[in-house]
Amino acid sequence: MDSQPDPKQNRLLGALPDDEWQRWVPQLEAVEMPLGEVLYESGSTLSHVYFPTTAIVSLLYAMENGASAEIAVVGNEGIVGISLFMGGESTTSRAVVQSAGQSFRLKAQVIKDEFKRAPVLHLMLRYTQALITQMAQTAVCNRHHSVDQQLCRWLLLSLDRLPGNELVATQEMIANMLGVRREGVTESALKLQRAGLISYARGRISVLDRPALERRSCECYAVVKKEYDRLLPNTIAV
Repeated sequence: MDSQPDPKQNRLLGALPDDEWQRWVPQLEAVEMPLGEVLYESGSTLSHVYFPTTAIVSLLYAMENGASAEIAVVGNEGIVGISLFMGGESTTSRAVVQSAGQSFRLKAQVIKDEFKRAPVLHLMLRYTQALITQMAQTAVCNRHHSVDQQLCRWLLLSLDRLPGNELVATQEMIANMLGVRREGVTESALKLQRAGLISYARGRISVLDRPALERRSCECYAVVKKEYDRLLPNTIAV
């Protein structure tokens, strides 16, 4: 790595009380997350949990015919692999790196042992509630809202987990995430570009007018963001 990564760029790690933080630091392993890397497949037993710092991970539900749709995104606000401390050991979803970057991981047994401690228990359960809200709202959005609105929601949730206003994503990848046809994503992206909300070229999307993008999105983005802001700490614990 070119620079020393900081675990506290992840909001959950940054919120750990000092006693927990001192126990965790020696066991946290910094890892690179290249675009498209599969962290785990549906039904597999998880060996680690991941705390993204600059990467974004998509949780996908894959159908038997190969089709898939994103059910949630996890970035610097959260953890990938909640089934380990919720008692499931495995999950029906697939975890794929949506935006390349860095992360920290912790071995499965470590997080299961730590989950028995009250501060960690409360923090992880609050995060799990926020994640469930995102999953539920995504299901509603995919059923009742237009591709334009779904794309706006997806862009905003992704940007919330990145340091800048640009993300790398092909139209095919976005179509797979939303579970829609690629042509629908192309049409929606062109509408946003013509309206001056985004610039899209060579798989790079730059958001030019975020307030307008939020206004164009459905209420699903605001519901999810409000729940994350309510449940998760915004400051680093001391």
